[in-house]
Amino acid sequence: MVSPMNRRDCLALLGTIAALPAPVLAQQPVRRLGVLSVIADEVIGQARLAEALAADDWKEQLKIDWRSGAGDRARIAGFADELIALKPDVLLAIGTPSVEELCQRTNTIPIVFAVVTDPVSQGFVKNLAHPGGNLTGFTDYDGPLAGKWLEMLAQVTPKLSRVLVVYNPATAPFAPLMLRTIEDAARTLHVTVEPAPVDDIASIAALASRRDGGVLVLPDFFTMANRAQLLAAIGEARVPAVFWSRLFVEEGGLMSYSTDSAEQLRRAASYIDRILKGAKAADLPVQNPTKFELAVNLKTAKALGVTLSPGLLAIANDVIE
Repeated sequence: MVSPMNRRDCLALLGTIAALPAPVLAQQPVRRLGVLSVIADEVIGQARLAEALAADDWKEQLKIDWRSGAGDRARIAGFADELIALKPDVLLAIGTPSVEELCQRTNTIPIVFAVVTDPVSQGFVKNLAHPGGNLTGFTDYDGPLAGKWLEMLAQVTPKLSRVLVVYNPATAPFAPLMLRTIEDAARTLHVTVEPAPVDDIASIAALASRRDGGVLVLPDFFTMANRAQLLAAIGEARVPAVFWSRLFVEEGGLMSYSTDSAEQLRRAASYIDRILKGAKAADLPVQNPTKFELAVNLKTAKALGVTLSPGLLAIANDVIE
């Protein structure tokens, strides 16, 4: 028989337990997210991802292992091995090379991708609505947009006859998809398209000698990682150029038409949250960009002798003077 004193003690203890917050009653295990980015943290924004996940109540219960390849395919492959060995609950792949390397190493760990071009044509998913397998995520650009970039370049350079298309084959394996669209648009615009693959600083510097025509820089984290050298070479050549990210324009490039990578990361965080709570990647549709931004640099336009029409300036999201 329990004594009256012990009964009171038991009731008091039960009352104390009932008053405890749920996390104290049952601590949830810490989950693990592995992030493989082609580019450095400061460009994509590790802090943005952490903030978005914290908003979904993953501030304390999620460990993030972040690896950045700095545009180097060999480093990306090595970091993919490291992340798989950590046995994360979910992976985030930022950029096409990251997706390729992780897909070669696992078909069971859920992978959310971001800043990836045309994942269906690249064979990452079956279709956008029903990706299947262990991948889903958010796209940045598709083939038709590449034609839009060429049209923009022709608009500001009426006598344009030749365009160099710059990319690194190792970090932009989707480039042939975009080149086909660019070449289709070029025939209508009577422009000659010349692929200009780059894979090191020397090949970028060589662009400075190409002093006629224009330059179109394809989405490629290698060019982003080496944008200072690329902008210097294009500046020395004194030719107009269109870029895939506004960051180039902020640092002296002429113009860009781009998606918002930070917004993609925030949206990716929502999928990571859902997968950690039990959703399957195969059931989450791949989503296309919801917003594009036009940025122009008036100082660069003036230096090149390029006239930006009032109509173009009127629709620009960012005009740098």
